[in-house]
Amino acid sequence: MNLWKSRQKVKMINLALQGGGAHGAYTWGVLDRLLEDPRFVVEGISAASAGAMNAAVLAQGLMEGGASGARVALESFWHRVGEAAQASPLQSTWLGRWLRSWGCLPVAFALDVATPVFSPYQLNPFNLNPLRDLLMKTIDFDAVRQHSTVKLFISATNVRSGRLKVFETGELSADVLMASACLPFLFRAIEIDGELYWDGGYMGNPAIFPLIYDCESRDVLVIRITPIRRDEVPKTAREILNRINEITFNSSLIREMRAIAFVSSLIDEGVVKRRRLKRILVHGIDAEPYIARLAHFSKLDPDWHFLLQLRDVGRESAERWIQENFDKLGVESSIDLEAEFR
Repeated sequence: MNLWKSRQKVKMINLALQGGGAHGAYTWGVLDRLLEDPRFVVEGISAASAGAMNAAVLAQGLMEGGASGARVALESFWHRVGEAAQASPLQSTWLGRWLRSWGCLPVAFALDVATPVFSPYQLNPFNLNPLRDLLMKTIDFDAVRQHSTVKLFISATNVRSGRLKVFETGELSADVLMASACLPFLFRAIEIDGELYWDGGYMGNPAIFPLIYDCESRDVLVIRITPIRRDEVPKTAREILNRINEITFNSSLIREMRAIAFVSSLIDEGVVKRRRLKRILVHGIDAEPYIARLAHFSKLDPDWHFLLQLRDVGRESAERWIQENFDKLGVESSIDLEAEFR
């Protein structure tokens, strides 16, 4: 009976959502499965890039219709992403028309080839971005800023200072989400209050510290979609650039995980008293076993069938994690920080 009661207990958690373009549909799947389970209550979400989109849409859905509303909102958003891809910047450029005329390259691959050669000021001279219109149609930013039941922390990278900027719930806007997902080879920097921003993943993918300082729950569930490890050594120019990007986008998370591991060891050894430092319990759902097998340009491929496949893999990953680790919430970390990040 006691075991049954423990499995029914509601657990409050915080979420940390990585960015990764179309691969963010994996996170959609994880969230979809978590929202099915009434034992989870989300207090705060720290996110970057595609993770920030998922976070904002989740907050909108929860506000409108609870967990079921959030599931509907996420599915609707990702379906619209697939539709909006047909109006991507590449479609309206001379380069895009030329590539399509040959009928031999998917748009995702064409973007992957074109972006290191052409800046967004050349590739997309009219600064077109269908994602902005999609966000405006999907999210009531005024309502989320005032009434969201979830604390949001959205990361962006200040272009001039190179520092991390974390936008909180009361600052949420379409520009904030656009800044968090602004890949500099695809889109021009986003200006907010006189400052220019690029993708938040460069400096916080995602930032963990807001969940430590501004949330009550000690449990942080990190949903990782950018591979940290790869067995094969990259050899082509594209593979090398992709691997550099993966390492860059994981570096901030690794540093914060190492810091959390260090503080935990100080508490365990009695060097500091627990009441002086907050013990964080870290959990992880990792897409690496699946994502590492995909072509590196697949993160730019928002084909609806591909997005659904990612969603299903995410749901399966979340199901396994719930079965194996639910009872550890509030008690202990379910990943070995020393082994994973040191």
